[in-house]
Amino acid sequence: MTTNRSSEDRTEAGWRAVRAVGRVRPELLDLAYAEPRLRQLFPWTGMSELHFSRCTEPRWTWDIPYIQPAADGGYWVSGPSRSQAVGPAETAAQAVAMVVERLPTGCGPAFPGTPDELDAHEKAHPTLP
Repeated sequence: MTTNRSSEDRTEAGWRAVRAVGRVRPELLDLAYAEPRLRQLFPWTGMSELHFSRCTEPRWTWDIPYIQPAADGGYWVSGPSRSQAVGPAETAAQAVAMVVERLPTGCGPAFPGTPDELDAHEKAHPTLP
């Protein structure tokens, strides 16, 4: 882990950064941030898409669906990998709900570190069935 900042601090900084960059529609950011299960994950963008990571440092995790803007003003939910499609959503609220429905079990809050550090942590501290 690169700093002593808490996961919550890093995640909040991530949300502020995503908003400041302006690549994601504000209505989508507002609704995703308002959803507690997504707000606790680290947000990142790529090609105007809103992604969510289970860790706070790059390279981020790719195990959560993400939201893309659609040309018609709606949204498209894909993932977790680029080759997987969930489907269209007419509104940002529908897109957020589609992601929340597909969150991995026990997802969040974001782990303060890299995917490799998260993997090592999960192996050292397996969850009970």
